Amino acid sequence: MSRHPTDTLALADFAEVLADEARPLSLRWFRTPVAIDIKSDDSPVTIADREVEAALRRHIAGQFPDHGILGEEHGRDRLDAEFVWVIDPIDGTRSFITGWPIYGTLLAVLHEGAPLVGVIDMPALGERWIGRAGLPTLFNGQPCRTRDCRRLADAVVYTTSPDAFDAEGLRIFDSVSRQARSRRFGGDCYIYGLVASGHVDLVIEAGLQPYDYLAMAPVIDGAGGVITDWQGRALTTGSDGRVVAAATADLHAEAIAAIGAAGALAL
Repeated sequence: MSRHPTDTLALADFAEVLADEARPLSLRWFRTPVAIDIKSDDSPVTIADREVEAALRRHIAGQFPDHGILGEEHGRDRLDAEFVWVIDPIDGTRSFITGWPIYGTLLAVLHEGAPLVGVIDMPALGERWIGRAGLPTLFNGQPCRTRDCRRLADAVVYTTSPDAFDAEGLRIFDSVSRQARSRRFGGDCYIYGLVASGHVDLVIEAGLQPYDYLAMAPVIDGAGGVITDWQGRALTTGSDGRVVAAATADLHAEAIAAIGAAGALAL
C-alpha cells in the first residue's frame, strides 16, 4: 500500500462518522410498517436502504469530492478514482423487514482497487467492527482476534442461506460444511464480524456483490483471519461473489482444498 498509515486512519475515522450517521437513519424505519419493493434480482428494498445510502453519498461527496462511490441502491460514480467508497446501506434487508436485528451497514474504502478500510456496523445491536489495512481490527473500539482454529473438523461454519447458492454451489457447500464440527445458517454481514471476534471459524458464501463482501476484507485480515474467493484469490470488485472467510491460514487452506475437491467430483 503506497499511502501513509495516517491516510488509513483518517479514512477509518471518517467511515466511523458515516456509520454514526447511518445508525439512527436505519433505526428510524426498523420494525415499522415500511413499503417493500422488489428489485430486478428479486431482492427486497425499502425507503431505509435508499435514504441511508443517499445520505452517506452526500456526506462523502462533501468531504471527498474526488473520491468514487459504488453503492447498492444508487449506482456507480467515478470508479476509476484513486479512492472509491463502497456502500451497502442495509445488508440483510430480509432481516430488516422481518424485525430481525441482525442487519448491518457496510462501508469499504478501496485504494487503487484494494480494500483499505472496512466497517461492519450493526445498528440494532450497537456493535461495530472496523478493519484498517496493516492495523488490528477493532470491535467497539477494542482490538479483536480470530479463534485459533486450524482444522475443518474443529470448525464452526456459517452461511447466510442455502438459497444463495446455485445447485452446484450448494452441493459443494454441503460437502465441505458437513466435514466441520457444526454448521449454522443466517447472519448476513454479522457472521463475518463473529469470525473476527473469535466466535465463528469459517464462512462460505456465494451470490454476493462487491458491496456485500469488500468491507469484510480489512475486518477479517486485521483480526488474523484470511478472506478470499473460492479459488483463494484476493477479493476485488471483479470477484465472482463466492467468498471464504476463515479464522486461520491453515483452516483457510483446508477449506479451499475441500471446495476444490468437492468441485472436481462433478467433472
